[in-house]
Amino acid sequence: MKFTRYQLFVVALLAFVQFTVVLDFMILSPLGAMLMPKLHISPSQFGTVVSAYAFSAGLSGILAAGFADKFDRKRMLLFFYAGFVLGTVLCGVAVDYRFLLFARIVTGLFGGVLGSTSMAIVADLFPYEARGRVMGLMMTAFSAAQVLGLPLGLYFSNLWGWHAPFLLIAGVAVAVGAVAMLRLEPVNAHLKKPIERDAFAHLVKTVALPRYQWAFAATMLLSVGGFMLMPFGSAFSVHNLGITLEQLPVVYMSTGLVSIVAGPLVGRVSDRAGKFRTFFVGSVATAVIVLYYTRLGITPLWFVIVINALLFVGITARMISSQALSSAIPAPNDRGAYMAINASLQQLSGGVAAWVAGQIIVETAGGALLHYERLGIVVACTVTVTVLLMFKLNRMVMAQTAAAAGAPVPSAAAP
Repeated sequence: MKFTRYQLFVVALLAFVQFTVVLDFMILSPLGAMLMPKLHISPSQFGTVVSAYAFSAGLSGILAAGFADKFDRKRMLLFFYAGFVLGTVLCGVAVDYRFLLFARIVTGLFGGVLGSTSMAIVADLFPYEARGRVMGLMMTAFSAAQVLGLPLGLYFSNLWGWHAPFLLIAGVAVAVGAVAMLRLEPVNAHLKKPIERDAFAHLVKTVALPRYQWAFAATMLLSVGGFMLMPFGSAFSVHNLGITLEQLPVVYMSTGLVSIVAGPLVGRVSDRAGKFRTFFVGSVATAVIVLYYTRLGITPLWFVIVINALLFVGITARMISSQALSSAIPAPNDRGAYMAINASLQQLSGGVAAWVAGQIIVETAGGALLHYERLGIVVACTVTVTVLLMFKLNRMVMAQTAAAAGAPVPSAAAP
């Protein structure tokens, strides 16, 4: 499939939306090494700040699910993006732990729905056979947040304080929102389909469908790994691996550059070789690297860069293939609710994971983190279970495709 100019514009626009949302979330982790001593925040409190975004995002996803298929998706995107900008500005003017906690809750309430709305737009405008490519291109936003956003954010935080990155993100988001308002066409084909008038009934109906429940379970486990390791990634790099604060942007930039190249390639591979096969290979690589990485001590900079790059390639393969596969599960008139619930469960389970990680991690007097390897074991176990769940989802999608084509179900579902 060759994309039209408008389709390429939509992908680019959604990528910029994701860039600001992902950067807003990711910037908190590298700022942790600076923010915790500035605000006198303990590892447990920092885990609470991170999980506050996740919990509020999860709550907003549940609340929005019943209404997600009742409105033009463009309007949904603009409304929640405006709220996200407000929350990010509040983070930029926070002066203590409580204010920052409140600001993260506000940001999560609105930012948590943007990902699901973007995925619903993608599923509405692009066929399943091309969604791996679309997800791969959108994943460049995740990588660009590392290559451009995180190093620049750390640089400006060193110049003007840790508040500066949040205000810069808000400024970029205002420009992106203006382009979306002026150029994005209405996305309302789903409104022609019959739907439950009662929002709560639509929510219950979506949650109750067994094939959706398998996808929800897989999503919950998928988010555990990132939320457990990411919040303490910078502190672990600085105090356990021996990376300096000046070297930290180099690590994020290098791994992000690798991810920018890997994202579109993985997207094409997932469309050609199969979503589940790509997910399986990425999961094996992720589990092995996590078990090794979380046991490292003082490590040379070049090796930290290499192992982080390999880890992010594995994570990228899992994210792209799982999102593309999951997008084939819901019916068009359930798509908004399904995506919202999916994102909500992802954030809620991620919030629990971040909070649990904060309870497991112990900080020594010198700043080193203890018990990080225990998080690695938990992540590897969840990766294994997730592979089994995604295998089940892959069989469902293959059965749906075969039924639509009037052919028998293919047997080549294993990696």
